[in-house]
Amino acid sequence: MGLPKLSTSEKKQALEKAQIMRRKRSELRAALKKGKVDFGKILEGDDEVTARMRVAYLLKSLPRVGKVKAQKIMEEIGIDESRRVQGLGKRQKEALLAKLGGK
Repeated sequence: MGLPKLSTSEKKQALEKAQIMRRKRSELRAALKKGKVDFGKILEGDDEVTARMRVAYLLKSLPRVGKVKAQKIMEEIGIDESRRVQGLGKRQKEALLAKLGGK
């Protein structure tokens, strides 16, 4: 199965949408790093910005959590490194909140 053939205008629209999503994710990560956004609300939220974000990428946005600590947390809970936020189960979300204290 190949990729669909897109017209020039469709490609432009897709690129613009991707840029908007990257900008929103960047803003969300900055707000999370500064403590302006609650981690628990992000996990429970169902918006397009966070749903398609990888869990590891989101964890690294937390204060005092880097690449190694994010990997360790995910291994302890049993979350695959390629898992996205929308793919987390109820128990995994609860375990993340318990481990991170709803930062």
